[in-house]
Amino acid sequence: MLDIPRNKKIILFDGVCNLCDNTVQKVIKADKNDQFRFASLDSEIGKQILDYIGVDRQKMDSIVLYQPGISYYLKSQAAFKIASYLGLPYSLINIFSVFPKALTDIGYDFIAKNRYKWYGKKESCMIPNESIKQKFL
Repeated sequence: MLDIPRNKKIILFDGVCNLCDNTVQKVIKADKNDQFRFASLDSEIGKQILDYIGVDRQKMDSIVLYQPGISYYLKSQAAFKIASYLGLPYSLINIFSVFPKALTDIGYDFIAKNRYKWYGKKESCMIPNESIKQKFL
């Protein structure tokens, strides 16, 4: 059994991606109800969660939203679900969820494929400061 908070939604993200890091910072600021916890896809807990839900890390270079004991979401579906929990203006992104998953994932994959080129990459994962440290697993 995973040693994670059962009452929090877990966001797994690319820890060296600047776009991903900026997105995590925005989610933290918008998470007024303290619903989310975060972990890098490559962290020990990130790998354990991926193994537990049966997602191959070698084939997964995307955001993952894991709701312990309930479900998990990948790629565009994860982004839509996360936004839906944050309220306005973020929940407006759900307008795009009316499109087929295959189509929204094409858009997601295009951004994901180019994210390092457009936004850059860190040498290592961000080290959270004291004010947000408890949000990371």
